[in-house]
Amino acid sequence: MKKVSIIGAGNVGSTLAFTLIDLNVDIVLVDIDKDKTNAMALDISEASTLGNYVNIKLSSDYEDIKNSDIVVVTAGIPRRPGMSRDDLLLKNAGIVSSVTKNIKEHAPKSIIIVVSNPLDAMVYTALKVSGFDTSKVMGMAGILDSARMNYFVRQELPNAKDVKSVVLGGHGDSMVPIISKCTVDGRSLDEVLDSDIISKVVSSTQNGGKQIVELLKTGSAYYAPAKSVSLMVESILLDQNKVLPVAIYLNEYKSVSGVLVKLGKNGISEEIKLDLTPSEKQGFDHSISKVTELIEVLQRDFFGKD
Repeated sequence: MKKVSIIGAGNVGSTLAFTLIDLNVDIVLVDIDKDKTNAMALDISEASTLGNYVNIKLSSDYEDIKNSDIVVVTAGIPRRPGMSRDDLLLKNAGIVSSVTKNIKEHAPKSIIIVVSNPLDAMVYTALKVSGFDTSKVMGMAGILDSARMNYFVRQELPNAKDVKSVVLGGHGDSMVPIISKCTVDGRSLDEVLDSDIISKVVSSTQNGGKQIVELLKTGSAYYAPAKSVSLMVESILLDQNKVLPVAIYLNEYKSVSGVLVKLGKNGISEEIKLDLTPSEKQGFDHSISKVTELIEVLQRDFFGKD
């Protein structure tokens, strides 16, 4: 049976575990808070008896992630009101670095999916610390950002039956909705929405996570992020080779950003190149530059101190 380990039993980690119970996989939840982890594992295991029974193992010992096919890293401090993803950089780099060292030791053949923020910089941290091949380390970002854009498009077009959005670039304020590739019932987005409405949708998408943080006051989004990760896990475990927007290391930029890839049993099997308009390419390059700035800070203030 395939095995998925989830590091961090917070809202995203526990919701992801619940989402995965129909996949018939072994699930391990690892968290330092034993009581909370135990409660989550019991609750989800009991829910699974109503369908496909799964016994979820709880643990505070990294030895239990041994032989994992996938390890999902959700551990880290969540954003709070007034806090940007960049504010989390060095604090969460320490957490993700520690987690990754344990993954390298106990599950060296696994595929790592990073959810911790700031996402792109944390993928870089996991990649650098693990030494894994770039096809084995990735971040969940573009799926969530694209889902949010789908939602805001549907708010403008409630009768639409098939909305497909593509959002690439870094997971943050510089994300790039690729309008030329977004469609509504087979028609291009700019055919069905005026430019000012599209601008509104783009702004709402870029601020979608921030809006939830401000409303919750003590946390950040978790249902949509968990569902987004589950699509990645499913595509890998079932070798579906789905085309999904995922944060990966781009050799030509020497940075991490969201692009379309095929995800299968060995991780990233193919990068999908898109023809972007000049303005989209400019936006993508700008997004890359913002992520590169974070990586440079990590190299100087985090890895440079090792």
